[in-house]
Amino acid sequence: MAERQYLIDDITIKDSWRLFRILSEFVEGFETLADVQPAVSIFGSKSMSPSNPTYDKAVQVAKLLVENGFSVITGGGAGIMEAANKGAQEKGGKSIGLNIDLPKEEPPNAYSNIRLSFRYFFVRKMMFIKYAVAYIIFPGGFGTLDELFESITLIQTAKIKPFPVILVERDYWQGLLDWIKGTLLKAEHISPEDLEIMQVIDDPNEIIKYIKRTVII
Repeated sequence: MAERQYLIDDITIKDSWRLFRILSEFVEGFETLADVQPAVSIFGSKSMSPSNPTYDKAVQVAKLLVENGFSVITGGGAGIMEAANKGAQEKGGKSIGLNIDLPKEEPPNAYSNIRLSFRYFFVRKMMFIKYAVAYIIFPGGFGTLDELFESITLIQTAKIKPFPVILVERDYWQGLLDWIKGTLLKAEHISPEDLEIMQVIDDPNEIIKYIKRTVII
């Protein structure tokens, strides 16, 4: 019994100290990112190679964002994240990389000029949301889908103010969109207006026009 109580006390102490680590990540994030707004968060696969046309499109989108007064926020890794940071840096803009500490995660890309590292996913997600006036979602895997659905859920439930959520590369997203319409909407698990939260736009110039038209800065 005494041994069990010792284990409970040990867990309680560790959890209490963990709260300080979480708080420190919030404080560092708030202080570092206080002057990056307006910013746009860009998500996509870390496996996208520089030879892929979608990589070049992410570079172009980031450059256009900087030219129009926006900072660029990414997860700080390779692939689409690298492309977006590269475009922002090359145009002299604020290129933010919010890295996550993972056992198999690759090192941060070389193109972020503002860099933070997080242990906790939920703190990192808060930074993506808090400082972004729009989300641009390029093709990606589970992490990209996580950011997509988190954003549309927060908007749907009115936990955050609505902002543009733009999917890039229609061919990649069409199957998911068809399933949402044909299954979720048909079963009345979502409403027709929920579909309007997301927009599919492939042309970089049209992406910027849509953001500028819908975002109040």
